[in-house]
Amino acid sequence: MPRTQWRVCSVPRCPEYTRHGKCDEHRREAEQQRGSARQRGYGRQHERRFRPAVLARDPRCVCASTEHGHDDPCGEASVHADHWPLSRRELTDRGHDPDDPQHGRGLCGPCHSKSTAREQPGGWNR
Repeated sequence: MPRTQWRVCSVPRCPEYTRHGKCDEHRREAEQQRGSARQRGYGRQHERRFRPAVLARDPRCVCASTEHGHDDPCGEASVHADHWPLSRRELTDRGHDPDDPQHGRGLCGPCHSKSTAREQPGGWNR
């Protein structure tokens, strides 16, 4: 098991050491600000309509694996129904139904994390 190094919390001027990006106190604060999935708009329609339909249509990750020098899909098992090319927030702002499966794609965990980091710099609270 690899050892994780200790580092200073990523919140400016916080002197606490952590093995993660933020210390425990700042992680708790960020989670409270983020709110629950329901508070962020992921309700029953997302669970019953959007997610199952997207994962049934895309059982394998459709994200292009450009880091390996080609544009072929990753091909790992899809575990996330990702809103794409517009975010859930953008779809809602434009008057579209964010739970319509046509607005989604199936992604594996690593590709979803990379996409979120790239498309939502600064995280969910921006």
